[in-house]
Amino acid sequence: MSAIEIMTTASLGDSSYLLVSGDEAALVDPQRDSWGLMESCTSRGVRIRYVLETHVHNDYVSGALEVRAATGATVAGPARAPYAFDHLPLAEDDEIVVGGATVRAMETPGHTAEHTSYLVFDDPSLAPTAVFTGGSLLVGGAGRTDLSGDERTEELARAQFRSLRRLSLLPDTTRVLPTHGAGSSCAAGPVSGSRTTTMGTERRSNPTLAIENEEKFVGERLSGLPPYPAYYRYMAPINRAGPEVLGGRPELRPLTPGMVEGLVGGGAQLVDGRDRRSFAAAHLPGSLCDELDDRFASLVGEVVPFGARLALVLPEPEEEAADEAMMQLLRIGYENVAGYLAGGVDAWRAAGRPVRSFRTADVAELAGHIAERRVLDVRPDRPEGGIPGTLAVPLAELPRRLGEMPRDGEIWTVCGTGRRATIAASLLDRVGIPVTAVISGGVRDLTPQA
Repeated sequence: MSAIEIMTTASLGDSSYLLVSGDEAALVDPQRDSWGLMESCTSRGVRIRYVLETHVHNDYVSGALEVRAATGATVAGPARAPYAFDHLPLAEDDEIVVGGATVRAMETPGHTAEHTSYLVFDDPSLAPTAVFTGGSLLVGGAGRTDLSGDERTEELARAQFRSLRRLSLLPDTTRVLPTHGAGSSCAAGPVSGSRTTTMGTERRSNPTLAIENEEKFVGERLSGLPPYPAYYRYMAPINRAGPEVLGGRPELRPLTPGMVEGLVGGGAQLVDGRDRRSFAAAHLPGSLCDELDDRFASLVGEVVPFGARLALVLPEPEEEAADEAMMQLLRIGYENVAGYLAGGVDAWRAAGRPVRSFRTADVAELAGHIAERRVLDVRPDRPEGGIPGTLAVPLAELPRRLGEMPRDGEIWTVCGTGRRATIAASLLDRVGIPVTAVISGGVRDLTPQA
């Protein structure tokens, strides 16, 4: 019997899978930082024979070539994927063997044109035990179909409808193992927090499978989609060409205040991963506040130009934080990281260099005074019931729209939880606009209908 191990990357809302049968394995949709997994397989005497890609990824840099370079595994993927590197193309019903398990390709276009799912059989004469559905069928939803450009969205939505219908014919007991899940911008609308499911459960509870009319399905696919992160447009070209092989975990070097000052003078972007209160109280001039948690890199990808040179300010312990920050950034292709300021803001101050600060507030200080204050709502989309009379600019659009912001008074930034509001405040602060960040609470706390 085969076994399937799940590796979740919470920062991207994605999962990778290791199919193990006997002493052989296939790794499905791996992240770039799969070195620890490869070491684990080696220690267990398991050989990774294949790396399976369900589609050309739009939300992260694939780790397929890293795994191939380290293990000699064969990279296999959709026959219609225009990869520029050597790989094994798999079309409908093509099979590979992993130990005693058989993996069969099932073309399921929709999320992307080349998208392919993979059926797993412990015995090819029996029903499949599992299916890797990538960005097609998700737990409680489906993958979005607009990532290949507006001109292809309808075509892919119709393909997605047909692919979901095909998948729904699999037996109730078939395990459904999607790559995208909760927290991924590749999902079309809300999805379950569960990472895996069964086909029987999805037939009973997944609203996308309940839509039997293709026109209705397509209409829903084409409306109400939130914006996706700006860095997405760079991922597919990188993955089609084949990412640079790193060969192991890179280490960030510590930087002196003088080095950081020189980098900034040369155009580098400062990103500060400390908590929002500490940042507001004292930060390096021109720096961007982005707390180092699971959402760190995805928010960098919203507001920092792709390919920008970066220097980091990190929370303690700095070396551990440097590893986490670097891994998150590498996953989305932000490789140009010079290092981190050793000793942080304290070292900067000790070297006689100035810091900046701005005011913070909780949402209660804004409630009842909205009409008296200039408020900027930076939620990703402004739902019905937003605060009347406020400015509304999604955070991802703010860097290019800073010139539209009034400069004749203080701006209060607000979002849903305070996270984006603080990032927005740091963007305003670095261009000299007086700002107060609502760092606790958000728009829904201000008005019952918001």
